[in-house]
Amino acid sequence: MRETDIAVATGDGPPLAGTLTLPAGPGPHPAALLLHGSGPLDRDGNSRKLALDLGQPLSEALAAAGIATLRYDRRGTGDSPGDWRASGFTDNRRDAVRALRTLAEHPSIRPGSVAVIGHSEGALHAMTLAARHEVRAAVLLAGFARTGKEAMRWQAASLFRSAPAPVRLLRRPLAALGNGALARVARTRTDVARVYGIPVNARWLREMLVHDSRDDLAAVRAPVLAVTGGKDIQVPPADLAVIESLLPDGHAETHRVPDLTHVLRRDPARHTLGSYRRLLRGPVDSELLGMVAAWLGDRLGARDDEGSAHGRTPTP
Repeated sequence: MRETDIAVATGDGPPLAGTLTLPAGPGPHPAALLLHGSGPLDRDGNSRKLALDLGQPLSEALAAAGIATLRYDRRGTGDSPGDWRASGFTDNRRDAVRALRTLAEHPSIRPGSVAVIGHSEGALHAMTLAARHEVRAAVLLAGFARTGKEAMRWQAASLFRSAPAPVRLLRRPLAALGNGALARVARTRTDVARVYGIPVNARWLREMLVHDSRDDLAAVRAPVLAVTGGKDIQVPPADLAVIESLLPDGHAETHRVPDLTHVLRRDPARHTLGSYRRLLRGPVDSELLGMVAAWLGDRLGARDDEGSAHGRTPTP
């Protein structure tokens, strides 16, 4: 494969820095846009405190299947300028739209053969792109089908259940603290605000809390692969059934993968938020990477193992 730097225009500031990964062999190639989760994440899904390391292995798996990828540093992360805390949920969505356009218009990319892959928050933006823009297929990794407020409440309850016993004893006061924080955020009017003395990305939270991903899912007509881990403690695995119910018959393929966690590694042991650092010392689940590459290869008409192009039209 070949990798090259690429810039994604934002429309309201300096461009975002990214990487275009191209498979070996002549183009134009089918392609996928990769969208990461929330927070100050670079093009590989890494922050200073936690490294998901999703971008590189996923790009390599897709390149081996004949599919190009574009991934980019969010505002204020990696080589992209800006302040991630001042960026709203809708800013991230607009950046994703422009990145999709950048990818689709690149001379190395086959027209009409662009998919989108989103993880966590990125899955929500992938739903929007698939509903409102020209997308051939969408992969949703750990995406939810409800409002952001409902998802955050589910996540808080899930984290409490997986927490150590002394923490679970504090469930009521901690829940009251969390509800108070959300109420304070709802009253803010600035991009960044201090809640209990901690600076938070207030506009992002306000916009995400009222976002209902079901609205976009109901408008999607492209084929969708939705995968959530059976041990995901941040996103409800049961929402896979909702995703399937909102899409036209035959357009959704859903997988609830046993032992798979929100960080896309498997954990056969008792899983908690504290397990993340241990799990992230290992690689992204290879079966998940293979599933995504094979599924997209079929939908995008990627080349076969010998490097020739499939002559069929991608189907749901």
